[in-house]
Amino acid sequence: MEEIRILIADDEKEIRDLLKKYLEREWYKVDVAVNGEETLHLCTQNKYNLILLDLMMPEIGGIEVCRRLRERTNVPILMLTAKDDEVDKVLGLGMGADDYITKPFSIQEVVARVKALLRRYLILGGHDIDSHEETLIKFKGLTVDLKKYTTYAAGEEISLTAKEFELLRFFVTHPKQVFTKTQLFRQVWNHSFIEDDNTVMVHIRKLRKKIETDPSNPQLIQTVWGIGYKFVGEPDET
Repeated sequence: MEEIRILIADDEKEIRDLLKKYLEREWYKVDVAVNGEETLHLCTQNKYNLILLDLMMPEIGGIEVCRRLRERTNVPILMLTAKDDEVDKVLGLGMGADDYITKPFSIQEVVARVKALLRRYLILGGHDIDSHEETLIKFKGLTVDLKKYTTYAAGEEISLTAKEFELLRFFVTHPKQVFTKTQLFRQVWNHSFIEDDNTVMVHIRKLRKKIETDPSNPQLIQTVWGIGYKFVGEPDET
């Protein structure tokens, strides 16, 4: 099996050591970074399958690190935050983080979140596609391969972050159904204990820029005013 490599970026030594110890027990190869600058440097030198990224770090903060990473990679990012502040969580997810967990956390929960992200994004060789679900979905101007996690718009492959793909996958497997922002957040981010409308809107805006011919006049992901959104792509019969 291909080696799974994880980067832990946190300025607290105790947390770095604890996470490294437990993740290495799962047979992952683990590197550590103590600040944002080192995190970015290591990411240029190595290929990681997942990054645990602290929100509050010296040199360059976690939000800015996440933003810069998203400019060149779609690697899953699990944000670690010591601040129980919804604004920080929303901002982190809006910058491209795939999930977050608040300190103090259960180490078992962190390991479970890491495994879920790795499994979801095919890094462990599997995927969470239902056995009865079509794996190649085609619409006019858009093709989504659920098994290979690839997307083509106007015949060209486009790069989506993990959460952007999960959001698109949910839309294309539920065409013409209207969903509220709360429903989308709970389905795609798997959090039922908070309602995070802003995160959903940020991701939909980014997704539209990538798949819509004219993002200012979206034809695929349409807004249903006062309710939410629906996917109205026309099936490709060819």
